[in-house]
Amino acid sequence: MANTLLTPTMITREAQMVLHQKLNLVGNMNRQYDSQFARTGGKIGTSLNLRIPPKYTVRSGATYSAQNVVERQVALPCATQKGIDCTISDVEMAMSLENFRQTILEPAMAQLAAQIEYDALAGVYVKVPNYVGTASSQIDFKKFQQCGQVLTENLAPVDRNRVMGLNPSSRVEFSDAVKGLFQSSDNIDAQYREGKVGRTGGFDVYENTLIPAHTTGTYGGTPLTNGANQGSTGSGNAYPTSTDLITDGWTVTTTVLKAGDIITIGDVYEVHPETKVSLGRLKRFVVTADTTTDGSGNSTITISPAIIAGGAYQNVTARAGDGKTITVLGTSATAYGQNLAFHRDAFAFVTADLVIPNGVDMAAREVYDGISMRFVRWYDGDTGDFKSRFDILYGYAAVYPELACRLVHQLT
Repeated sequence: MANTLLTPTMITREAQMVLHQKLNLVGNMNRQYDSQFARTGGKIGTSLNLRIPPKYTVRSGATYSAQNVVERQVALPCATQKGIDCTISDVEMAMSLENFRQTILEPAMAQLAAQIEYDALAGVYVKVPNYVGTASSQIDFKKFQQCGQVLTENLAPVDRNRVMGLNPSSRVEFSDAVKGLFQSSDNIDAQYREGKVGRTGGFDVYENTLIPAHTTGTYGGTPLTNGANQGSTGSGNAYPTSTDLITDGWTVTTTVLKAGDIITIGDVYEVHPETKVSLGRLKRFVVTADTTTDGSGNSTITISPAIIAGGAYQNVTARAGDGKTITVLGTSATAYGQNLAFHRDAFAFVTADLVIPNGVDMAAREVYDGISMRFVRWYDGDTGDFKSRFDILYGYAAVYPELACRLVHQLT
């Protein structure tokens, strides 16, 4: 292994700069569960089940009518470990590394932290079925405000915990659309984070280079539902988490749909989460796994949320009927920019403090951009090398994906 190290005579400390996207979105996710993991004397393993309050139906009249109390839970894992390792000889330590922290630690921590945020964003956006915007245009202020409308209609609290992450292309379009709306005094406070554009329209707005684009599946044909009464009646306040939608009419040779694709189904309309009154728009569903066709153009697509046509968890006006049109957001096999509006409680993100070992040359934990990292360095007497490793143990979950909304646009 050959290291490429610059001595102090080749580059000064002042000239060193770590190119790094500051983490500004995972820090705005719910972080209250960090302390539940890796606790001395109370370890819970690598997953925490988050309890979601039940919903109920409302009785009409004076006659007693008991109903089932169905509690939900969402698993929040903390089992993904990522790291960076490097080996530096004792000669290189003596002759080439004037400042180990600036030369080795900071670039490694920056790279590792950025990978974690990208991983979390890539993992949660595909759980979000709500969207605003069209796949053939850029964003504007009206679409931005419609994201707030979607969050409010899904009962997201109207408070200062609403966040919008914009990719650089959208930030340019958005800034042009809202010239003069930002008040700089609102940005200078204790909660300021680098990358924050400002606060407007009920959101703290951040520019973020780590939000991935989404490429739709390679689909074609005239897809339709194949079978009547697909979905749950909601009897007994049942809460299925997904529906296996039986479909036909796809082009046989295509992949059909990718995880994260969004679809609507003809005559399946969204309802208010409490009153169950139709909102007058087709319910959006997200595909949870890549899907293929059989030799006749048939495909069973797993979608979330589940189609629930009654009970406390009712989310649509009716179950999916036979021969109903399936519409996919976007054009086949096309990449679209994704911006993400969400309330803090839509997602949870955790990191755990890893154990600090004894008997090594150097070991420490440090919080970098809100992420707990462990650094360990030890000396190998056989090779004369200092071996270093950086580790993060983390996890994330979409707890209330309905409290988030994608703002999609064409890539330019």
